[in-house]
Amino acid sequence: MSPVPPQDGDELELSVEYEAERLRWQLAISAGGVGGFDWDLLTGRLTWDDRLVELFGHDRRTFRGTIEAFDERLHPDDLPRVRQALADCARTCGDFEAEYRVVLPGGTTRWVQARGRALADRAGRAVRILGAAYDTTDAHDAGARTARVLETMSAAFYLLDADWRFAYVNAEAERLLGRPREELLGGVVWELFPGALGAAFEREYRRAAATGEPVTFEAYYPPPLDGWYEVRAWPGPDGLSVYFLDVTARRRAREEAEAARREAEAARARAEEAAERLSLLVRVGEDLSATLDTEEAVGRLAQHLVPAIADWCLVTLVDEQGALRDIGSWHVREELRELVEQYRRARLRALGEQAPLHRALRTGRPVTAERDGTAALLEVLEPGPARELLRRLAPESFAILPLRARGRTVGLVSLFRGAQRAPVPPQDLLTAVEIADRAGLALDNARLYTQQHRMAEGLQRSLLTAPVEPDHVQVAVRYQPAAAAAQVGGDWYDAFLTPDGSTVLVIGDVMGHDVEAAAAMAQVRSLLRGIAYSSGAAPATVLASLDATMEGLAVQTTATALVARLEQVVDERSRDVTRLRWSSAGHLPPVLLTPDGTVTALAAHPTQLLLGVDPAARRADASITVDRGSTLLLYTDGLVERRGTSLEDGLARLQDVVAELGGLELEALCDALLARMVPAGHDDDVALVAVRLHPLDRPRPVEAGPNRVPAHPPTPVTPPSGS
Repeated sequence: MSPVPPQDGDELELSVEYEAERLRWQLAISAGGVGGFDWDLLTGRLTWDDRLVELFGHDRRTFRGTIEAFDERLHPDDLPRVRQALADCARTCGDFEAEYRVVLPGGTTRWVQARGRALADRAGRAVRILGAAYDTTDAHDAGARTARVLETMSAAFYLLDADWRFAYVNAEAERLLGRPREELLGGVVWELFPGALGAAFEREYRRAAATGEPVTFEAYYPPPLDGWYEVRAWPGPDGLSVYFLDVTARRRAREEAEAARREAEAARARAEEAAERLSLLVRVGEDLSATLDTEEAVGRLAQHLVPAIADWCLVTLVDEQGALRDIGSWHVREELRELVEQYRRARLRALGEQAPLHRALRTGRPVTAERDGTAALLEVLEPGPARELLRRLAPESFAILPLRARGRTVGLVSLFRGAQRAPVPPQDLLTAVEIADRAGLALDNARLYTQQHRMAEGLQRSLLTAPVEPDHVQVAVRYQPAAAAAQVGGDWYDAFLTPDGSTVLVIGDVMGHDVEAAAAMAQVRSLLRGIAYSSGAAPATVLASLDATMEGLAVQTTATALVARLEQVVDERSRDVTRLRWSSAGHLPPVLLTPDGTVTALAAHPTQLLLGVDPAARRADASITVDRGSTLLLYTDGLVERRGTSLEDGLARLQDVVAELGGLELEALCDALLARMVPAGHDDDVALVAVRLHPLDRPRPVEAGPNRVPAHPPTPVTPPSGS
């Protein structure tokens, strides 16, 4: 700036006045450590105090005292702005204020804040500018450091002033907000970002400004930003400072994790449901297979299906003639089970032909109703107790499932749910159908088993004739087939008279449990009977002849057999005793119960071979004299052999049971013996021959029944001698 040219007039007076003013001003600012300057616009001389000379990097020797010396130290970028401010001050005789950079020797930059005022002469023209300046480098450095921190931080930051205008925006905020700071600074946030109006941004910002308390929240801003932001805002003297992060990825990851968690929970729930359905199937299967009374097990289906699939349930059986019979019911609520039972007893008589139960029976397909179940069933119920019971049970939905097996319906399951429960879902319905199919097959298998068992037992019994009971000899026989269906066994018994009047008792067991074993048993039994009857030979001779005949006739089987003869000569009759003669081909020993209660196993010595092994094997008889009143038991191995127990233990137990039951009448003894010795579900046939020799000096007991002998019985003769 050029100095003002000298003017005529009272220069001396003005100079004195200005010098006095400058002195007062210099004293005031020097006390605060501020440098002062005086620029004489008339002479162009620039005067600095020592502080200002030092501030600009001069000393008294290097400072030339001109405005050009000042300009030389100004940063080139700040020079035009500062010169303009000085010119405006001189032109208006006003104030001067500027902050600028000073470039010191060596290139160091220092910030200086300067303020001044123009002094005018009496004509109102500026003649001098007095001012002060001080170092603001430290403040700028602190601000610069703060700015550097804000600019380099990974989080976005901006400052809103009291009028909601952007006062500062860092680089990350520029990036996240999608606008340059030149566009943001000075702009009103609600105008630049209208999506914030009415949203959490506006509500929380205004709350922070009103309460003076910081706020933290997470909110979504719609397109074009289209993202989730975590925001922290705190009020201060300069406005509202806002720190925010783009958490869209985190939010989506969290949502995906939550979705994955929900899916995992759903998968776990599905797995648990599948496991429960599988467990239900297993429980039903175990129940159906745990008892021979399949009808009873099917009747318990209702207890398995409630509450897993239904609130209450009825199970119906269809017999061979197509008649229906409800055999089971259950309700999830204990207090309503009797009500369901009453409905079970009343409903079949009241059902019309169009009832869902009859439709399921006719079509062999499930019949369902997902709502208004009570109304639908009332339409097909005749007036009576069943209607009132149904109203009280109030089913909202139902499913009637046929129990199918081998192309026919053998039963039905009726599932009911109340209004508080949704209809049976498809997966549960599939489980119920599978259970129904299993139950249907179990029912049909039970029927087939019963039929086959009856057929097998009938065939077996048809091969066994009724025993003779001559004079005072009482004979009781029992045959109990194995529990398995259609297993025709090889066990047999026989009791007949020979021409010499002796009673022959036979017990035997052909190896095997099939039709071939039964056929072989019939052959062996017939051959033995014929040989014993026609020859009248002793038991050992009969067995030897039978063994040879089996070989000659190519009867390819092996068998155990025991043949016994009850013989009595005149002397023995007078003494009321009987001779028992027997021979065993590998069979179990007979058991003798004497009148005094003694029980003995009559083992033959030595042990002899089975039939069908060696026809040349030598056989021998054993014999004893027994008192009248004695009981003889012949039996097959099914009576004493058990898995996990030795044969010796089985024989010992048989003797103990016979001793305990010996006082019973013969028929009762046989029944009690089988009940005690043969468990349910046994896997072998049992044949039993029990003979009681009643005393001859009194009439045949009434409990023994009448004699049973051929129409023309033979005349007793002296028995043959041993083999």
